[in-house]
Amino acid sequence: MKRNSNYGIFETIQNVIFVVKTKLLFPCARMVRFPIVIRGKRFIDFGTNLTTGRNCRIEVNGEHTGKAISFGENVNIGDNVSIRCADRIKIGNNVLMGSKVLILDNSHGKYSGSDQDIPGTPPNKRKIAASPVIIEDNVWIGEGAVIQQGVTIGKGSIISANSVVTKDIPEAVIVGGVPARVIKKFDPESSVWRRVREKEL
Repeated sequence: MKRNSNYGIFETIQNVIFVVKTKLLFPCARMVRFPIVIRGKRFIDFGTNLTTGRNCRIEVNGEHTGKAISFGENVNIGDNVSIRCADRIKIGNNVLMGSKVLILDNSHGKYSGSDQDIPGTPPNKRKIAASPVIIEDNVWIGEGAVIQQGVTIGKGSIISANSVVTKDIPEAVIVGGVPARVIKKFDPESSVWRRVREKEL
């Protein structure tokens, strides 16, 4: 099927305005659709040819010595995507995200290991626990997916809509569910995605 955007006249005019604003505010991006919320801009590397949908939120909390969020080349994210960083989030080249995706490398409080937070402490008063998120090249993240802290998603993998990713995802697999688990793996010999059991990975 041929890809065709089918923009109407009004949306085409809007996109022209967005491109002009983008080149003024984010010279290396392809098109940022407004409104957008950006916090900690000096700690964000917007990469090359970034495209965003409307109502996205990209924020870095705290002080950092370098770039805390980095985008690669040709990253395309949908509407209402939220990327929240306290440690480090790295997004590779040619990553595609649907709308309403949440990526965060932190949480209010620590709930495993030593020195855990207790229910009597208000959530907003608990220490921030954070660990990096890495999304490698050619990853496709479906609508409504949640990528949690400390996760690496391998090259070429697909995260199904509404999945919650809580652990590392290998290269070239399709995952889905809450929490996300591997459903299929790409077989390079036959060029086919094959169903797998978790123990086969």
